[in-house]
Amino acid sequence: MPVKHTRDVPAQPVKAGDFTSIQVLLQGPNFAMRRFVMEPGGGMPNHTNTVEHEQFVLRGRARISIDGEEFEVQAGDVVFIPEGVPHWYQNVGKENFEFLCMIPNKADEIKVVEKGC
Repeated sequence: MPVKHTRDVPAQPVKAGDFTSIQVLLQGPNFAMRRFVMEPGGGMPNHTNTVEHEQFVLRGRARISIDGEEFEVQAGDVVFIPEGVPHWYQNVGKENFEFLCMIPNKADEIKVVEKGC
């Protein structure tokens, strides 16, 4: 389907995350677009992926770590995470933290590096 609304795409819980869901908004021939929503206090543990991530923050604030360097991000920020680099997320605001994440449309192996942030 070339056009759809995000409300028509079911959200699934992120298995390794806390209070975090994912929607796969589209899966094209070359990339996939996903929307993540982290509730206040939610996050994802330190992990690696075998594909790079290009992200755009839609709403809220979070602390993230990319290869051991910490950043605080907010709506309007863009984030690049190279493949294989450890990274984690923690919502530090009072509202949902939401972002779009685009990845190459190929197999992605996710490995949790350690529990917690």
